[in-house]
Amino acid sequence: MDRLEAMSLLVSSAEQGSFSAAGRELGVTLPTISRKVAELERHLKTPLFVRSGRRLSLTEAGQIYVEACREILSQVSEAESRVSGEYNMPQGELTVTAPVAFGRLHLVPVVNQFLAAFSEIAIRMNLTDRVINLVDDKIDLAVRIGKLPDTRQVAIRVGSIRRIVCGSPKYLAKYGTPQTPEDLLRHMCVTFSTIHSGISWLFSSGGRPKKVISPTCRLHINSAEAAVDAAIASIGITNVLSYQAAQAVAEGKLQVILQDFEPAAIPVHLLHARKGHLPLKMRRFLDFATPVIRRSLLAGLGNS
Repeated sequence: MDRLEAMSLLVSSAEQGSFSAAGRELGVTLPTISRKVAELERHLKTPLFVRSGRRLSLTEAGQIYVEACREILSQVSEAESRVSGEYNMPQGELTVTAPVAFGRLHLVPVVNQFLAAFSEIAIRMNLTDRVINLVDDKIDLAVRIGKLPDTRQVAIRVGSIRRIVCGSPKYLAKYGTPQTPEDLLRHMCVTFSTIHSGISWLFSSGGRPKKVISPTCRLHINSAEAAVDAAIASIGITNVLSYQAAQAVAEGKLQVILQDFEPAAIPVHLLHARKGHLPLKMRRFLDFATPVIRRSLLAGLGNS
């Protein structure tokens, strides 16, 4: 039995949830995967999957073994990369993920510069507001906004962003500019639900955070760009992250208000799951991107 091949098939089956899906991903027939996994189970003298219904689920032993297999396969891949020269010359592909608007404003320009400087490296970008699991989805680097609950991963802080309240000059001229969070109770608002649960907006008061219930919301929406567009159209006041409204603020289409009541700035990190010696392609990207993103965020933190 080729143990490494069986481990690869096992991990893919666990991640995909079925032998057939793993087979499609790897280009291996369903009988081959089923046979290889069965051989592995006989070798270990314990079942690794609970075979009930159409989707596979791991047994407790299977969960432990799959995690160990991931680590072993990662070490083998790292060793092959060193031998093939990846650790001597930056080359290969990096997979990077970031929130959509943040990635477009702060990451894509850095990636463009990086690709121009390192011709042997390719980058696959996944811009999504969904939080992706780095290990399961084979992500090399991720931009994370907010506190990091998972301390097993390696995090490099690159800056902070603000949560801001803003409205169009036309709206504020017509209805007045709120001077305190409580003044919002007399205004119409656009709620961006991805950041806020319900209709509660967070402000600080005397250095301590407190919740302020928003006024009547004319529009509840799950897209920051759409919330900004609605505020520009004078539908109401909105509450978004500073980078999401940075362009509209710079162009004078929106005006930031209640700055003295803003909650604490939100940390931004570059995150990766690799331990030990990093491939040169990743080290080069981190060295290149980290200071550029820090400068970009510092400028945005001060100007938005």
